[in-house]
Amino acid sequence: MKSIKISIPSLIDNIKIIESFIDNAREKYAINEDIYGNIMISVTECVTNAILHGNNLDGNKKVDLELHLDDNLVKFIIKDEGEGFDYENLIDPTEPENLEKTGGRGIFIMKHLSDEVKFDDSGRKTTLTFYM
Repeated sequence: MKSIKISIPSLIDNIKIIESFIDNAREKYAINEDIYGNIMISVTECVTNAILHGNNLDGNKKVDLELHLDDNLVKFIIKDEGEGFDYENLIDPTEPENLEKTGGRGIFIMKHLSDEVKFDDSGRKTTLTFYM
């Protein structure tokens, strides 16, 4: 299994670094074009959540991103230094009563674009899995 790691300060501008990280990984490991878009959207959404909601835009706190590549799957592990969140009781952003609310859309998107989404460490760690 191949793996690479990156750590960024919790500043929204650093999403560009994450995008470059994903682009480099795609080139280096020949990640399938069919899942590349889903990976880019899901991982940047997850890192954005970690920066905004996990670390509250605190530049002294880091977001860690790891990529693990196996023969038939790629995993991205995103960790923040926040308090975590209640991932067991998320609102469904597609329900009519929730359409006006702003929360929950990012995780909804990640769950639909990833083959697997797993939360650990009270929600401070997210694993996104994509099958190739």
